[in-house]
Amino acid sequence: MDGQDSQDPKQSPADMTAFVQNLLQQMQNRFQTMSDSIVTKIDDMGNRINELEQSINDLRAEMGVEGSPSPVAPPKPAEETTKEEGST
Repeated sequence: MDGQDSQDPKQSPADMTAFVQNLLQQMQNRFQTMSDSIVTKIDDMGNRINELEQSINDLRAEMGVEGSPSPVAPPKPAEETTKEEGST
């Protein structure tokens, strides 16, 4: 029994070390997977933002070609009305 008791303390730290190393490896793999997933999602969001900006620019170009005022610009008839009132 003394031989077996002396092996248990030696085996226990070795088992614990292997367990901790395995656990750390699993955690590292999970963090790497999550990191890769986050980077992929950020890249996708960046692409979507670029597409949205391009769509907005295309719409602005179409509105400019058609002669429509920009939604952010103040309406032109109101400016013309003000000028006409001041000149009369």
